[in-house]
Formats: sequence, C-alpha cells, structure tokens
Amino acid sequence: MPPLLPETPWPLAAAILALAGLVHGTLGVGFPLTATPLLAVFTDVRAAILLTLLPTVVVNVLSIARGGRWSESLGRHWPLAVLIPAGTVLGTALLARVDPAPFRLLLAAVIGLYLLNRRERHPAFAWVRRHRLAAYGLFGLAAGFLAGTVNVMVPLLVILGLELEMPPRVMVQVFNLCFLTGKLTQIGTFATLGALTPALLGAAAPLALVAAAALLVGMRLRERIAVETYRTLLRRLLAVLAVVLVAQFLLERG
Repeated sequence: MPPLLPETPWPLAAAILALAGLVHGTLGVGFPLTATPLLAVFTDVRAAILLTLLPTVVVNVLSIARGGRWSESLGRHWPLAVLIPAGTVLGTALLARVDPAPFRLLLAAVIGLYLLNRRERHPAFAWVRRHRLAAYGLFGLAAGFLAGTVNVMVPLLVILGLELEMPPRVMVQVFNLCFLTGKLTQIGTFATLGALTPALLGAAAPLALVAAAALLVGMRLRERIAVETYRTLLRRLLAVLAVVLVAQFLLERG
C-alpha cells in the first residue's frame, strides 16, 4: 500500500494506531493521546491529526457502545460535551492556517499537564466543585481547543473528572462522548476548509479497522491485566515523547 504521508509508511502508521487502540481499550481513554505524539515524531501535528480522524471516531463509538446506564452519566455532565465543539472549531481553524511546528511544544506541554495531574487532585482546581457550570464552560472550551490544535483533550477532562469525583464508569462514558463530539466537529471544520479528501478518508479506513481490532483486544485485557501496569507504561512512554517533541522543535528552530 502506498505511503499515507511522505514520512509515514502505512505499516508504521498501522502499528502506532494498533498500540493506541490497545491502550484505549484497556484504559477507556488514550487513543489520540498515544497516537498523535507517536505519529508527530515522523510527521507534523496537522498530518497526524488528519490521519487519526476516522480511526478516532470508530474507537469512540465502540467505546460508547460498550457502556451502560447512559442517562445517569449524561444527566449530570452533558453540558461539558455540548461546549466542546466551540473550542474545537477555534483550535482546528487555527491549526489549518498556521505553521504546525510550534504545536509540538503545545503537545509536549499538554502531555506534561497530563502526567502531573493524572493521579492526584490538584488544589488549584478545587474551585470546580463550587462552580460546576462555570467549570463545564471553561474546561469544555479549553479541551475542545486542545483537541483542535494537538488532537488531545483528555488531560483537562481527567482533571475535571477527578475534581468532580466521577466514578470510573462515568468517566469513560462522559470522556468518550466528549471525544466523539469534538472529533465530529473537527471533521466538519476540516471538511469546510478543504483539508479532507476522499483519498485521505480511503487511506485512513483500513487504519480504523486496525484500531478497532486492537481496541476490542484491549477491552478484553481490561478484565485480565492490572490496569495500573498499563498506566505506568503509558506515563513513561509519554514522558519520553514529550522530551522528543521539545527536542525536535528546538532543532527545527536552530
């Protein structure tokens, strides 16, 4: 199969998306967070986002379909998903018009934020419990903007989920709905700007199947393997990728 991107052959892209699908299936989150920085090592952030659009939608839909008791989850947290599209439109429009190289730094910063706040509640965000609607608005817009520019919104969602003390099941359901809402908005924005082509979608379709297969395997592993082991490996991988992305940016500017 011909290369999807000048620097990224299909087998390499398939391996990256398979890993991301496995991580997402095991943890309930993590597909764009894993796939985007890995692809960005071999190409630019914009190309990485375009390549993962269709696979991400498939992963989110399958993750949502596996959940249950949606009325309970969405009854309290639906405003978050509603406000994400506005931020996604802004971020996607910006990404489509500017040099994507600086977004390597932004992506590294997002990963750092994720690593610092994944396990513990941060005192700086304690206000979200007192001002829930304002928190939905701020976190929704900011998460959408990050999704539009660097294809990653989960760090802010994790912070919000921890501060609101969401149960794990609710986190997975609400997060994947947010991912899907943001991704569909991003697809619409890219299509309006002419960045999506039938050739691109056709090339991404087999990658979506690879990601879906790996996702299903990860879902099975979720019940058999300690999730904390995967979380530790993911954190270490992301730490290395953050350093690589910063180094690449500095080398490009040097």
